[in-house]
Amino acid sequence: MKRVGTISTAVLSLLLGASAFAYAQQEQQGEKQKQEQRDEKQAKPEKQAKPEKPQGAQQAKPQQQQQRAQEQKQQDQNKQEQQRAQQQQQDKNKQEQQHAQQQQQDKNKQEQQRAQQQQQDKNKQQRAQQQQQDKNKQEQQHAQQQRQDKNKQQQQQQGERLSQQRRQQLVEQQQQRLTQYRQHLDQQQRVLQQQTAQLQQQKRMAQYRFHEDYLERLRQQQIFLQNDRHPDYDRDPYFYTAPIYRYNRGGRYYEINQYGADLLRQALNNGYQEGFRAGQADREDRWHSDYRGSYAYQDANYGYNGYYVERDDYNYYFREGFRRGYEDGYSSRYRYGRYSNGSYSMLDAILSQVLGFQSLR
Repeated sequence: MKRVGTISTAVLSLLLGASAFAYAQQEQQGEKQKQEQRDEKQAKPEKQAKPEKPQGAQQAKPQQQQQRAQEQKQQDQNKQEQQRAQQQQQDKNKQEQQHAQQQQQDKNKQEQQRAQQQQQDKNKQQRAQQQQQDKNKQEQQHAQQQRQDKNKQQQQQQGERLSQQRRQQLVEQQQQRLTQYRQHLDQQQRVLQQQTAQLQQQKRMAQYRFHEDYLERLRQQQIFLQNDRHPDYDRDPYFYTAPIYRYNRGGRYYEINQYGADLLRQALNNGYQEGFRAGQADREDRWHSDYRGSYAYQDANYGYNGYYVERDDYNYYFREGFRRGYEDGYSSRYRYGRYSNGSYSMLDAILSQVLGFQSLR
């Protein structure tokens, strides 16, 4: 036991000695390093010491700046993308608007072309109807001429002829009527222009077409009068045929022969036909009923050539027919007349009632 204790004491002494020796060496090395640092400080000029920032703060600031830079960059990118999207949407809207406008223009153009084609077809149909009406009118005039020739033969056989003095009076009246009628036609040009402009302003296109058609037939009538410079009064049976009817207009009685009576019947039929067409036009335009506002009613000269009867007489019976025809055309019915072979005419019973002819024989 004593031997073991002696060994333990010796080991412990060795350990403590080694520790003391190591500690002494460390102190010598520390003193040596301190001396070297003092020598370096003396050899170099001293720099002013700067306060050291905390390491955590130095690291945090660049990170914040980098984060803000990234956020700013992201905002700029978002803004650019938003502007680009807005521009694309604006371009798209503009293209769609232009496309829609082009489609509308194409549609309007097609509708206009379709309307023009329909109008052309309608005009073509109206011209065909007018040609048929002219043909029927020629046939009626031919039949009327045949009746006149027949009456002439009958009167010649009966020896009923006017005196030379009376014939001369009729010729003078006829010449005066022709002169006055030609002057009247020349004076109507200004009125026609006013009426045409008014219909255009009112956008009454159906009535405008009827008006233009009526004026065209008046011009043809005027051309006929201009070319008819030298009527043969000696060969015309009107100027030597005695009256066979009398009629009352405005409280006065007038006497007339067969040729004058036929012309007054024609005035009624012409008026009825023109009135019917004018009434149809106002109904098509959805215009209120107004036969007095029509130029055809105011003029009342279609079919009059200046022969056989006074223009006032012809105008009166034309307007009587026009008023009844307009009423039938506007209401789309046949109360006073009929439609046959492409033309309108008054019923015989209405004709006889309006004229009220009384036979002188």
